[in-house]
Amino acid sequence: MTRTIIGSENRDLIIGFDQPFCVIGERINPTGRKTLAAEMKVGNMYTVRADVIAQIEAGANMLDINAGIPLANEAQILADTIELVQSMTDMPLCIDSSIIEALEKGLSVYKGRALLNSVTGEEENLERVLPLVKKYDCAVVAISNDETGISMDPDVHFEVAKKIVRHAQDYGIKPEDVIVDPLVMPISAGMTTAIMNPCHKSEMDIIRGADVIAGNNRDCALLVQLLLSQK
Repeated sequence: MTRTIIGSENRDLIIGFDQPFCVIGERINPTGRKTLAAEMKVGNMYTVRADVIAQIEAGANMLDINAGIPLANEAQILADTIELVQSMTDMPLCIDSSIIEALEKGLSVYKGRALLNSVTGEEENLERVLPLVKKYDCAVVAISNDETGISMDPDVHFEVAKKIVRHAQDYGIKPEDVIVDPLVMPISAGMTTAIMNPCHKSEMDIIRGADVIAGNNRDCALLVQLLLSQK
């Protein structure tokens, strides 16, 4: 069974089909959040701190960190935010940027084994991102689109995903360290993780219910075993 191991300095997290669904909290992202963007741009981390606490309390397993702010030093802001969040929690982090320099700066200060978000099937993108994945021994999210854009054909998504995995292997990156995003919108059977807002209770309830049905909720499994043993 394929398992991807992500880690902070003191805690490991396993993503896999036989594991509970991994919720990656998406809130630390200034895209579409003018107040957060303005704060992060000047080094004010009040909202970031609040989002960290809220997402942990809501049940997130990992936190996504993004600092994509126009006309700002994204690399430094991303690194500063990562260091702040790691001072607050030992929860593993997903480092999120479309700027290669920001990804490397973030990886350079991260303590642990990060998840990098992301690499796509474009040749130029593969050649820039995959060396970072190898250098910092992290895992990476593979987005199933390439130079042709996002196809509506699932077979094309599959071929792009295979292409990314093959290129990763050329760099010595293990297939289990490539987490494929098939570009499906809903939470559906077969998914192991999602970058989402854990503060949406209804979605978290669905995930917890799916874990029970799939047999990946350890507490429920132990309860069933206990009840069966008492018969």
